[in-house]
Amino acid sequence: MVIRTTMIIPTVIDMDNVPLNSGGLYRLLAWLSPSYPVGAFAYSHGIEWAVETGAVSDRDGLERWLRDLLAHGGAWSDAVLFAQAWRAAQAGDAATLSEINDLAVALCPSLERRLETTAQGNAFLMATRASWPWDEGPEPLSGDVAYPVAVAAATAGHGVGLEPALHAFIHAVAANLISAGLRLVPLGQTDGQRALSALEGDVARAAETALAADISQVGGCAFLSDVAAMRHETQYTRLFRS
Repeated sequence: MVIRTTMIIPTVIDMDNVPLNSGGLYRLLAWLSPSYPVGAFAYSHGIEWAVETGAVSDRDGLERWLRDLLAHGGAWSDAVLFAQAWRAAQAGDAATLSEINDLAVALCPSLERRLETTAQGNAFLMATRASWPWDEGPEPLSGDVAYPVAVAAATAGHGVGLEPALHAFIHAVAANLISAGLRLVPLGQTDGQRALSALEGDVARAAETALAADISQVGGCAFLSDVAAMRHETQYTRLFRS
């Protein structure tokens, strides 16, 4: 008698690269849409001051400003924080997720920058918990929550892979700041789309690099952007909250 045995080899799933199914795509399109009720339209991330001083005066200037943010500034830090928060949430590590959020809030270089990330993060969680609830475990995020941490926790909770979620988040950040530039410079809608098209590679590089980064690589050196955030607090005429 011949006895045949079959060896069962467990499949290890790389959750960072889970394919984006229709449900995940639907959620990303909803949550990162300009119409999602987080108030993103009210914040310029200091661009209003940059326009006031002439540091940004046309489409090329806006593109240069955003490239620096994506590679060296707040957008880069948010990308790293998003990736780390997603992994902590996906692992059910509430303590680490809370620590990442504390770091994200502490890194804000100005009062308005803190308002920008926590107001959007809190609004995102409120809307998403009410409309798209998920199992957050016994210790859900509480208090002021930074925007990248809030979105990362929700995407991980709904099984949306890190890679597409992070890419979509960075794209939304760039698109929102371009929208602010359209109103401030001002620029036409076509120039706004040209700017978004020109930044495609920069958004992809930021996402790819942040995926491979660890928490020690958070931070940057876009100092003029930080100065703009501080100066905006006392700017005489303002359309935006930051």
